[in-house]
Amino acid sequence: MPRRRIWLYAASNFREEFPGMPPSPTPSTPTAVLGDDLVRVVKLLHHVRQQAPRRHPQVDPMAYPLLFNLVAGPRRVSALAEAIHSDVSTVSRQVSLLVDLGFVTRGPDPDDGRAQALTLTDEGQALLHGIRDDRDRWLRGLLADWDDDDVVAFSRHLRHFAADLEASLSTPTRRTDR
Repeated sequence: MPRRRIWLYAASNFREEFPGMPPSPTPSTPTAVLGDDLVRVVKLLHHVRQQAPRRHPQVDPMAYPLLFNLVAGPRRVSALAEAIHSDVSTVSRQVSLLVDLGFVTRGPDPDDGRAQALTLTDEGQALLHGIRDDRDRWLRGLLADWDDDDVVAFSRHLRHFAADLEASLSTPTRRTDR
C-alpha cells in the first residue's frame, strides 16, 4: 500500500479510536492531522494543569518555568522573560511573589553591579524538585503502557518540534496558504 494511503488509513482510524476529536473531513495532509492533534493535546494539557493540585498553594503553575530557568544560575528578570517568551512586567510580578515567599532572592548581577540578578534559594530548589517529582510520577502513570523506547522516541520528536517552534518565533516563516 503506498505511503499516503497508509497514512490516510491511520488518520481515519485515529479519529475512530479517539472520539474526543471533532468530526471533520479527512485531513488532506499529515500536517493537517498534526494540527488537529496539537489542538487536542494543548486543550487536554490546559485542563490537566487546571485540575492538578498545586505544590505550594500560593505559587501559580505559570511561574514554574521561572524556577526551572533559574537552575542554571542567576539571571535578570529580562533574561527570564526572554527565556520563557513572556513580557517583563508579567515575569517581574511573578518574581516578586517568589521572592516574598522565599523561593528566589534578588542580588547584584555579577556582570553589572547596577542591575539585579535572581537566584533560587534552597526552598526554591526544594519546591522545584517536588514539582519535577510530581510531574515524573504523573507521566510514569500516564505512560505506563508505553515501552521505554517509545517514550525516548516521543521525547526526541517533542524536543525537535519545540526547537523548530522556538526558532520560528525569531524567524518569520512563509505561510503557504496565502
